[in-house]
Amino acid sequence: MQIVKIIILLLIGFILLVKSSDIFVDAVSSIATNFKMSKMMIALTVAAFGTCAPELAISFNSIISGSGDIALANVVGSNIVNILLVIGLAAFVCPIKVKNEVTKKELPILLVVTSMFVLSVAVHYIGNLKTDFILNRQDGFLFLTLFCMFILYIISVVRSKKDIFEISKPKYSMVSSILITIICCLIIVFSSDLVVDNAKALAEILNVSTKLITMIVVVIGTSLPEMTMTVIAAKKGEFDIALGNIIGTNIFNIGIVLGLPLLIFGGFNSLSFNIIDIAFVQIAALVLFIFAKNDKVLSKMEGLIMILIFLSYYIYLFLS
Repeated sequence: MQIVKIIILLLIGFILLVKSSDIFVDAVSSIATNFKMSKMMIALTVAAFGTCAPELAISFNSIISGSGDIALANVVGSNIVNILLVIGLAAFVCPIKVKNEVTKKELPILLVVTSMFVLSVAVHYIGNLKTDFILNRQDGFLFLTLFCMFILYIISVVRSKKDIFEISKPKYSMVSSILITIICCLIIVFSSDLVVDNAKALAEILNVSTKLITMIVVVIGTSLPEMTMTVIAAKKGEFDIALGNIIGTNIFNIGIVLGLPLLIFGGFNSLSFNIIDIAFVQIAALVLFIFAKNDKVLSKMEGLIMILIFLSYYIYLFLS
């Protein structure tokens, strides 16, 4: 009976988290549009932040409650799932054409940010000479700095192309947008707390690690918006949206979802993760870059390979 209650509360938390984040994106987009921001700027900044809102709320809640494993699994799992499962599935459904600019600029930026994250973790891991490691405030500052550089790059791109992007009509008025944004933020905080608490409780009842529960239940659950958006965009031939959404989200995950809590709280321990988990984050980014750069198309076969790499990692999780 207790496990049923936990699962129901977990589902309620997910539904509230995903739905409130969706409305949050519309509301913040309306605020941005009221300030005459272009669709391009909104898509690359506001939409990416909106899809990261659940992960950010979960990271803050998990670190505050002393669950470093959930915070790290949230980012590690999300970045692996976003590339290997989400883009892999989208490419398998419909081959994704990649613009030359993406392979020369956006994907290398993602690769650099991911590599710096992996290197930061590896330094702590090797330094401690054991399977646990600590990410500290310095790491948080580094991740946020990389994120700010990414935002400056986006601004420069938008400014150079501002004449070709129209200003859309806001969905809500300014006052309504602000009120809805505040309400959605409160719901996101409440629902993320619900998800974190019940994920920990489920792990205890099933006698498995919070890392495993987070990687399976929390990560895949919060990645559903990205998965839906990316697959639909690929089917409609909106390849820039399909790829841009994931590239932006993964950089947000490292820069903000992990970097901001680290900078504020000063770091945390993680006892369940090891260098293999972190290596898969690097593998995911590297595979995406190689496949995209090869012939400027993510083919069905390459999508299948990405899905198989994803499955191999999750099989490792179950067996470890």
